[in-house]
Amino acid sequence: MKRNQVVFAVLVLAVLVALGVYAQHQHPFNFALFAQDFHRADWRLVAFGVACIYLGFVLRGLRWALLLRANKPVAPLSLLSTQVIGFTGVALIGRIADLTRPWLAARKTGLSFSSQLAVYIVERLFDLGAMALLFSTAILIGGATLPHPEIFRKVGAWGLVATVAGAIFLVLVRLSGEVVASFFESTLGMLSTHLAAAVAGKIRSFRTGLNTLRSFAGFLGVLALSLGMWVLIAAAYILTTRAFGDPPLHRLTFAQGMVLMASSGVASVVQLPVVGWFTQIGLVAGVLIRLFAADPESATACAATLLGVTFLSILPVGLVWAQIEHVSLRQIAEQSTHVDPVEEADQAVQASAPVTTVEPDPLA
Repeated sequence: MKRNQVVFAVLVLAVLVALGVYAQHQHPFNFALFAQDFHRADWRLVAFGVACIYLGFVLRGLRWALLLRANKPVAPLSLLSTQVIGFTGVALIGRIADLTRPWLAARKTGLSFSSQLAVYIVERLFDLGAMALLFSTAILIGGATLPHPEIFRKVGAWGLVATVAGAIFLVLVRLSGEVVASFFESTLGMLSTHLAAAVAGKIRSFRTGLNTLRSFAGFLGVLALSLGMWVLIAAAYILTTRAFGDPPLHRLTFAQGMVLMASSGVASVVQLPVVGWFTQIGLVAGVLIRLFAADPESATACAATLLGVTFLSILPVGLVWAQIEHVSLRQIAEQSTHVDPVEEADQAVQASAPVTTVEPDPLA
């Protein structure tokens, strides 16, 4: 980790400690009750939650292999290690290690890093779309269990509209990416040349990534794997939360679980090494307390367990697997951060031939 990152992490930790001391002074935290909540939790449900997370990693590996079929067919589970080791690096090092997965996939398959960066972009787009679809659907169906349901239903409805609009936009980019990029470049160019170039570059990068999907069957396969993976992650949140005896936690609904999962996702966007664990626990516990009226001790115990299940449970397997494959997480994280993703994507755009129609996939 660089010096400025260390300084920032120390400052964040100091702020967290100060807030903790202030909170303890204003509203004393019952550590004995906190320990009891752990002791009384149903750890069988927690174990099922961990199993859901592990199965989700299997789906991640299958999805990456499916996205590679157009360039280089690989065995379905041959890239599972890249997912497990990559997310182990993120958990230990922070979001700086987020490009570890495409880096490892490039090394394992012998393909260029730019090609795997394109797969990474598509994967993230499907993650965003699948999670938005599940969130909006859950809110629209089960929003009555949430506080201020009318507000959440509006959020769900607009989220569903945005998801559909985003899907239509991506289809247009996939079929006529250069036309869409040129349109935005010429339109936004009247406001800012730099902004126009940046937006057009992003669209061309997305198109390069979407070229990995050569058939409608491939698209449906990736979508099904994405939805299945996020259903498993949501199940892990719900099972783990219901493991605690506090009634608001033990009776958590699917809609409430989706709100909780979304809150945790926001907290993990800027993930600092170790320090970020405590910020994520604090935010998730705050949601449980303020939105679902859980006791502070139960909410904190639940939030800490959720972090362990959904984020840290992969560490033992990932660290062992990294040793077996002779992977240095820190070294790969540093190497991948030296690569400019935009430059790599531009190289991929230049290297790819224009595609204006959906080509049949011989393996579909």
